[in-house]
Parts: sequence; structure tokens; C-alpha cells
Amino acid sequence: MIEQLLQDPRAVAAARAACVEHDVEEVLARVAWNVIAEPGDGVAGTLIAELGPVESLSVATDAGSALVPPGTSPRALQEACERWRPRASPQAVVDALSDASARGARLVLPGGPLWPDAVDDLGVHAPTMLWVRGDPALLGAEPRVAIVGARASSGYGDLLAAEFAGDLAATGCVVISGGAYGIDGAAHRAALAVGGATVALLAGGVDRSYPQGHQSLLREIARTGAVVSEVPCGTAPTKWRFLSRNRLIAALGHATVVIEAGWRSGSINTAGHAAALGRPLGAVPGPVTSATSAGCHRLLREYDARCVTTTTEIRELWESAITPSRAAVVDDPDQVRLRDALSTRTALPASELARRSGLSVHRVEALLGLLDLEGAVARSGSGWRRTAAVVG
Repeated sequence: MIEQLLQDPRAVAAARAACVEHDVEEVLARVAWNVIAEPGDGVAGTLIAELGPVESLSVATDAGSALVPPGTSPRALQEACERWRPRASPQAVVDALSDASARGARLVLPGGPLWPDAVDDLGVHAPTMLWVRGDPALLGAEPRVAIVGARASSGYGDLLAAEFAGDLAATGCVVISGGAYGIDGAAHRAALAVGGATVALLAGGVDRSYPQGHQSLLREIARTGAVVSEVPCGTAPTKWRFLSRNRLIAALGHATVVIEAGWRSGSINTAGHAAALGRPLGAVPGPVTSATSAGCHRLLREYDARCVTTTTEIRELWESAITPSRAAVVDDPDQVRLRDALSTRTALPASELARRSGLSVHRVEALLGLLDLEGAVARSGSGWRRTAAVVG
């Protein structure tokens, strides 16, 4: 298959235009793997790890090949090849590259300057490549937090998702979620509202807005953040691709926070991946009578998740996961408490900030003066709100 692609001028030209950081042969091989194998295919991952993308593609698509690389059983390889070979079409590879170009999607490949090393923790289940609409540099920016939860979320969940995501994004954190209704959408919108960065991981192609009701939201995320998928443009989202997509959300986040989730919610699947990867996991408690919080309570009881109720507690989740030199540092603990009490959207008077932070009104007013000089807060009427300039 790779020989056919290299002899096709259209394929070579499309590969050169799509990714200048890698040689044409590797680009074509990885796109071919992306076409023939489903996301997270462990046999494909093992084959690529052992032989590289080019030679492994020849093994996968050559019906006469008898090579069985270490780490793969003959039976598993045979079954995998039976899955892959019906999709092994050079034209499908050309179409994938052409569709990406037409829709403004970039290719991000392992080993390249924009590749997010965090996904390599998935081992043989790591993606073979990623398709990105927007800014792929956000995938490696620090810090990153995954905020996920129920599609049929409550007002309580939506409020907390917006409050947490907005405050975190306003202070430089990249908010990662899945672009779905409910908690995902609330988190994305809040990050956008404060001019922050947000990344949406999709189960289908980056050109397939799903759900349909989020077309404008995903368009805005692609304009100012990033919309990402590990399947080619035009690929339809399916149940197993949603479950596979969840492992990427967990891998990309320095920490994962579940705000609302049913007992068998897909967010529990994301949390399971985060726990398996050793990523810090937080869960927001809710009413014990609420079915939409049953999954969060399950995470607290069975997955060793940490109870989080403020943005400060969320930040604490990843403090040990990123290098100290790049972590935000705030020396004064009173400032930490005040900054957490401030909102990026609602101006609050000093008396309310004192109540929220547990500080005296006099101390709050003194700290507000300092933060005002730094440009970290802004007065609005009789109250104060936090600006995007504050870090912490």
C-alpha cells in the first residue's frame, strides 16, 4: 500500500502540504494507519512500536506476509489484519488528506514539535496521529484540566461547570472537554466567555459537529482554541469511538474533574482512564438524592477521587503533576484565598469577598489595592471582579 501511495503524485503532494515537519513516507503511512485501524487498537499500536509506521503498514496490508513481530501473537495479528485489509484503500488516504486540507485541519504526528507527549502514556493504545482544527500548541500548554460530566446535567452542575471552567481559563489554564451537551458545553462556553483557551475532543471527524446543536460552539472553539480528533474528517461518531475518545481526554489533562455523572455515565469511563494513567482525579459532590451526582459519589468511594468544591482545590490536583518552574506560584496564602473568592463575571463587594474568603474586610480591601496595581482585578460599580491577568 505504501508503494502505491508513494507512486501517486496526488498523495505525495497532499502529504507534503499537510505536514512539513515529517517526511512524506511517514505522513502517508500514519494517515493510512489512521484510515484502516480504529482508535486505540492495541495490535496496531504494538505493530507500529515494534516496526515503525512504514514497515508495520506493509505487514498489515500484505496478505502474503508471514512476519509476526515481538509482542504480537499470530492469532491476534491475523484477526487484526482481517479487520484492516478491507479498509486498505490508497484512495481513502488521499481523500483523508484532501478533506483535511479543505476543512483547514492540521495533522499532528508523534515526534513532531506540536505532538502532546502526554498521550504517549497510553502506550500501545496511544493515537497514531491527531487531526486538529485550531491551535495544536494548546495540546501541550500548561496547565491543562479536563472537566467532564453528565449530558443531562442539572442547573447545579451547569453553574459549577461554568464557575470552575471560567475561573480556571481566566488564569491561564486550558480547559479540555468533549464538546457534548450538559457539563461539557457549559465548561467550553465559560472558558470562551473569559477569553480563555479550551480544547474539544471529538469522537468523529473534526468536520462533524456533534451534537448538531453545538455547531456554532465548536466553530468558535476551532477559531480561538482547538477541536481535535484521532479519526479522519468525515468519520461518524459511534458509541465505541466515544469510549475510546475518553482515554484522550483523561491523558491530555494534568487532572480530571467530574462535576456530575450518573452511575454508569461515560464520565465514569473517562475517570477510569485517568485513574489508570495515574492522573489526579477530582469529583464534585452533590445531593445524595440526585441521580446525576450518583457517579461522582461512586468516584469518591470507589476510585479514590478527591472531593473538590473550589477552583483552589482543583488547582491542588495538578500541582504535583507539572514542573514547579512552570507552575503558577503565589506566595501569600491570603491572596490565594481572595483570588479564589473573586469571580471573573460577577463584581462582588469587599464585604462579600470577606465572607467568601474568611478574611477581614480590612485585609480584603488592602489586598484588592495590591491586586488592582497588578491589573489582576478591576472595579465594577461597588464591587470587584478578577481579570484574565491574574495567575494562580
